[in-house]
Amino acid sequence: MRNTLGRHRRRLLALLGSAALALAGAIALPGTAQAANILTNPGFESGSLSPWTCTGNLGSVVSSPVHGGSKALQGAVTDSDNAQCTQTVSVQPNTTYSLTGWVRGSYVYLGVTGGASNWTTSPSAYSQLSVSFTTGASQTSATIYVHGWYAQGTYYADDISLDGPGGGGGGSDTQAPTAPTGLTSTGRTSSSVSLQWNASTDNVGVTAYDIYSGSNNVLSVSGTTATVSGLSPSTSYTFTVKARDAAGNTSGASNAVSVTTDAGGGGGTGFKQAAPYLYEGWGDPPNPSTVMSATGIKWFTMAFVLDSGGCTPAWDGSRPLTGGADQSAINAVRSAGGDIVPSFGGWQGSKLGANCSSASALAGALQKVIDAYSLKAIDMDIENSDEFENEAVQAKILTALKTVKANNPGLKTIVTFGTSTTGPTYYGNRLIEQAQSLGADIDVFTIMPFDFGGGSDMYGNTVNAAEGLKAKLKSTFGWDDATAYSHIGISGMNGLSDQQETTTPAIWTQIKDWANSHHIARLAFWSVNRDRPCPGGGVVSNCSGISQNNWQFTSITAGFTG
Repeated sequence: MRNTLGRHRRRLLALLGSAALALAGAIALPGTAQAANILTNPGFESGSLSPWTCTGNLGSVVSSPVHGGSKALQGAVTDSDNAQCTQTVSVQPNTTYSLTGWVRGSYVYLGVTGGASNWTTSPSAYSQLSVSFTTGASQTSATIYVHGWYAQGTYYADDISLDGPGGGGGGSDTQAPTAPTGLTSTGRTSSSVSLQWNASTDNVGVTAYDIYSGSNNVLSVSGTTATVSGLSPSTSYTFTVKARDAAGNTSGASNAVSVTTDAGGGGGTGFKQAAPYLYEGWGDPPNPSTVMSATGIKWFTMAFVLDSGGCTPAWDGSRPLTGGADQSAINAVRSAGGDIVPSFGGWQGSKLGANCSSASALAGALQKVIDAYSLKAIDMDIENSDEFENEAVQAKILTALKTVKANNPGLKTIVTFGTSTTGPTYYGNRLIEQAQSLGADIDVFTIMPFDFGGGSDMYGNTVNAAEGLKAKLKSTFGWDDATAYSHIGISGMNGLSDQQETTTPAIWTQIKDWANSHHIARLAFWSVNRDRPCPGGGVVSNCSGISQNNWQFTSITAGFTG
């Protein structure tokens, strides 16, 4: 770490030296800026990033911690992306501007592209940064940025101000970009619509695309695809897109496309899955066709796909992706008329989410598994401090899921994570908030309501945890009750849990009945390997530790229909 930080500090000094030279070479006797903040959405109080754009889709608007107002910017820095967020504004030539902002985090920068910058190492409280810069003799636009530093953790920024006169009093670029063409919808859910279009051209360059729903600008992006979230079920929306350049010139509107979101109510995404975990690397794995014949179950969650080195997927990180015991089990399931969803991650082992260098690299690893088995769904089991309690890794995983979903029409994406007895923990809430901010369009948020710490009422605790998740989904995405329920999954632990909680067949039946009556999306448990009796056997790999019939929990789960 010492050497890494040393390299960072040397680069910081170089950046600051460049900034000093830029200021020293400024044109003499510049104009004086009139005090007026010319940035749009400077405190992120709109609740969206627009018109800020962030690299790697790593920026989001959060409610805490803030410096002023009720919102702030969060940048989920990764090992390979500093989560730089920018806004381009029109300025006047030969004029001095004052840039200030409040930031929080380790090694946070505020500056103007090609010019001055400032930075702070204050990680635990908001600190104010100030930068002064002078525009060139013919400069008509400036790009303001804020970013963190590689591998140094999440940063926050708020109340950013660029004081000075706006452009238009001498700018030379008055030519607007051409209108975008070929706008089309590439996907939809009950709460979101995905769009793509052909790029515009401009005499200088297009800097952003503004997406409109009717007359309202609902999103701004730098590329030619976008997902508009927070929509209402069974509702028709009409979208257009306009291109914008650095001088603020805006194109005409693209062609309009009308899309009706999927139904809410009990329908939601229409995805229902009863899929208990089956693990080929542990616990005397049973023949899946035998279990299917005895219980009527059709889906299994296959555990676990890990990293075998170099961001390369393998079962348990050691068994071959194809041609081994796992493929044999999958072939047996499909021959019996069923299917599988692989689970990536888990509590331990070398995980792809933590070890792949970037979201695009992780998406490539996921794609290898999708291609190997022509998958209809994938599950990311996000646990422990390396993934669940690392906000940058959370963002990497969600961005990768967004990518593979866009590249594989019809693919369903599931995230699975721990919970408290009353709903998501801090990191669970962060995961949900990042999913909304990134437009990840996750189909199912699955909680694991066990290992609470000795809680005795496993039915009550499970229901309360699920209701807490529902409330969080409603507040984050703007969904109604039915739509929120339709995005919920429950993954329990049959028999004895690691912390000696007991879920009996009768309790699991209650949980299944509640899940059906509330039309949730997914029901699973850990695991089919343990779905055998051994009263007094403790917490072991091949039986439940309680009195039950063979495959009794699987039979109950097969009765889940959503």
